[in-house]
Amino acid sequence: MDLKLPKLGEGADSGVVVNVFVKEGDTIAKDQPLLELENEKAVASIPASSAGVVAKVYVKPGDKLSVGQRILSLAESGKSSEPAKPASGPARKEAAPQPEAVEVVSAPEVEEEFPRLVAAPVASPSIRRLARELGIDLNKVRGSEPGGRIVVSDIRAYIDRLQKLATRAKRDVSPVEKPQAEVIDFSKWGPISKKPLSPLRQTIARRMLENWNTIPHVTQFDEADVTALNDLRRKHAPTCEQKGTRLTLTAFVVKAIVETLKKHPMFNSSLDEVTNELIIKEYFHISIAVDTEQGLIVPVLRDADKKSLFQIAKGLEEIAQKARERRVALEELKGGTFTISNQGGIGGAHFTPIINKPEVAILGIGRGALKPVVRDGKVEIRMLAPLGLSYDHRVIDGGMAARFITDLVQSLQQFPESLVKL
Repeated sequence: MDLKLPKLGEGADSGVVVNVFVKEGDTIAKDQPLLELENEKAVASIPASSAGVVAKVYVKPGDKLSVGQRILSLAESGKSSEPAKPASGPARKEAAPQPEAVEVVSAPEVEEEFPRLVAAPVASPSIRRLARELGIDLNKVRGSEPGGRIVVSDIRAYIDRLQKLATRAKRDVSPVEKPQAEVIDFSKWGPISKKPLSPLRQTIARRMLENWNTIPHVTQFDEADVTALNDLRRKHAPTCEQKGTRLTLTAFVVKAIVETLKKHPMFNSSLDEVTNELIIKEYFHISIAVDTEQGLIVPVLRDADKKSLFQIAKGLEEIAQKARERRVALEELKGGTFTISNQGGIGGAHFTPIINKPEVAILGIGRGALKPVVRDGKVEIRMLAPLGLSYDHRVIDGGMAARFITDLVQSLQQFPESLVKL
C-alpha cells in the first residue's frame, strides 16, 4: 500500500519536506506523524493514513512534494515487503500502470484537452452537417447516447467547454511577459559564497512581488504622540507580568486600530476582483507581522474586538512565539482583515509597508523618538511614534486615508485608562 500526500488545505497543493520521522522497517500506527512539511509560511505534521510496516521511503528532507505524490509504501504488519512470487501456471501479463490524467490549458491549442477517439464518430447526417458548418472535429466530441452517438447537446457541451478553457487561458496569460533573468557570474569580480533561498523566503518573495504588482499602493504618513500611552503602559505592565504576559505598545495599537476600523469599515474590507464587489467584513481579525530568523511571518489574532487589552497582549505573545518556533498552522495565517507591522523594537522611522493581499490596508510603526513639540504655545519634549498607512487606491481614496490616520492618532493619544482591564 502506498501512502500519499493528502490535501493540505484550501489553496495549498505542495510543500517542502523538513523532517522525515520514519525509516524502512519501522512499524507505524495510523495517525502517527510521518514527516514535517513546510507549506507557504507554516510547518505541518503529516500523519499516516494507515498502519503497517514501512517497506520503502520515497522522500527525504529538501524534497518538494505535491498532493497525491507517494511518501512511502507499507507492507502488512508481520509480512515481508518483498514482492510475492507468481503462482505456478500460465503467466499473466499485467497491464502497465496508467499515469494520472493532468489537465493542461494551452492558450494557442485549447482543443488538445479533447483526445481523439480511436473509432469513427457516430452521428446522424444532420449532426455531421452542423459540425462542418461550425468547423468542429467530431473526433473530439464525446457522445452521450448509447454507443457513443453524438447529439446536439454534445455539440453544445463541447462548445461551452471550449469557451471556458479559452477564457481561463486568456486570464492566465500575463499581458506583460516577464523578462528572462540574466545569469551573471559575480565571481569574476571577487570571491563569493552562495546560499539557496529557503522555501519560506521564496514564498515571501513571490507574495511580495504579487502584492506590489497587483495593488496600486499609496502610503499616508503621520506621527502619534505616545507619551501618555507609554506612561499608561508602564503603570500597568507590572500587573500584567504578574499574570504571565508582557504589556507592549502593539497591544494598545491593536485596540486603537479596531476602534478606528469600526469608524472606517472600508479599511476592513477586501476587493473581490472576480465579481467586482467590495466585501466589508463585520469581524476584526488583525494580522501581525512577526520578524523571525527564517523570514517574515504574519499570523492572525482573531476577534480582537471581543478581547480585553490583557487578552490582546497575551494573544500577541502567543502567536509571535509560535511564529518564531515555526509552530504556526497554515490556517492561522489566513483570514486577516488588517495588518500591523511594528518595527519600533528594532529601530528606524517611517517606512512604506506592502499590503497583505487580500486586505486593503496595512499600518507600519517605527521607533518612537523624543522630539520638541509645540503645545499650548510652549515647546515640550514628547515621544512621537512614526506611522505609515499603506492602502489600496482602488478601494480607498486619499481623503479617506487621511481621516483614518487622523482618527487613529487621536485614539492613541487619548487612550482611555478604563480599557486597560485585566
